[in-house]
Amino acid sequence: MTTHGFNPEEMMKAFASMKMPGLPDFQALAEAQKRNIEALTTANRLAMEGAQAVARRNMEIMQQVMGEMSQAVQSLATVEGPANVKAAHQTDLMKTAYERAVTNMHEISELIQKSNGEAVGVLNRRFAEALEEVKGMVGKNEVSRT
Repeated sequence: MTTHGFNPEEMMKAFASMKMPGLPDFQALAEAQKRNIEALTTANRLAMEGAQAVARRNMEIMQQVMGEMSQAVQSLATVEGPANVKAAHQTDLMKTAYERAVTNMHEISELIQKSNGEAVGVLNRRFAEALEEVKGMVGKNEVSRT
């Protein structure tokens, strides 16, 4: 019992016991709504976990890039020889950095896609279940009218 004397479960039981034709099964509706909320909660949790995983991986990538940049600057400072040798070394470093950036963006994109896919999958499954529940409720309601 709540502090205001209103108990939703008692109310749902009272409505469910009324068995009037044409009225929906309030207990079934309440249970369906509970499952809807659970699905939304699960989808939100999955989305949040995915966002956290993306943020963690992004931070790891940034730390790695900073370390590699430091090494690249040191490497450039130690290159001896004519300008074309230094330019070739710098070009190799830039190519490697670009390839790594593309790989990292691809990895982050896959993490986001996986996270979103899991969350949407939960919602899609619940939506399909809800449609079946509605069909079942309508079918029961039609039978009770005849």
